[in-house]
Amino acid sequence: QAQLRQSGGGSVQAGGSLRLSCSTSGFESSINAVAWFRQGSGMERVGVAAIRTGGGGEWYGDAGKGRFTIAQDKARNTINLQMNRLKPEDTDMYFCAAGLKGDSGLLTSDGYTYWGQGTQVTVSL
Repeated sequence: QAQLRQSGGGSVQAGGSLRLSCSTSGFESSINAVAWFRQGSGMERVGVAAIRTGGGGEWYGDAGKGRFTIAQDKARNTINLQMNRLKPEDTDMYFCAAGLKGDSGLLTSDGYTYWGQGTQVTVSL
């Protein structure tokens, strides 16, 4: 299965910012939504943010509302997740996902066909 290419992430102190990027180049005709998920070892994937690639809105999980922004850079075929005012509890592995999604459930992992390799986000006190 083809894999999305992710970049960004890393380590930052609490209150800092990080940006994650997900390249959708080559997948445009096969997707209508992109989302970011987080997953800890042995844990379920949790939706962080999602966006319709053709326009039509963004969705956020409760943890990121007011602090995270998902946006599409059409010129670069990239979906970016800007994470501000980071907290230690944001520490996790983050994955981007893309696929054809229906009208609802963009923050659930079912229906996302393509996944990135994951990138670690670590927030320290």
